[in-house]
Amino acid sequence: MNVINGYKLFTQRKDGSIGPLFINRRMRIELGVWYPAEDHPTKGYAHRPGWHATTEKVAPHLSEKDRVWAKVQLRRVKKFNRPQSQGGTWLLAEEMKVVEVLSND
Repeated sequence: MNVINGYKLFTQRKDGSIGPLFINRRMRIELGVWYPAEDHPTKGYAHRPGWHATTEKVAPHLSEKDRVWAKVQLRRVKKFNRPQSQGGTWLLAEEMKVVEVLSND
């Protein structure tokens, strides 16, 4: 099974844990664990099931306040073209593993 590398922006909580930005916000993500994508239709958000990541550490449409970028590995990926103002190519994956949380420096 092919693995693609990408970047994902996460909420970073005061206790140092990380989790999704908008959908299923209470979930806590551990490093090194493969997580299957879950489908959580949410009012006000486009229905795009899967883990969302980018090919580069860029998402100009999102604030980085209280958030942190992470390197991720993705399996069973579909590419989704978005405007550069939204980070360009999005990767929508059926499985994701966080490899490394990056510093905000």
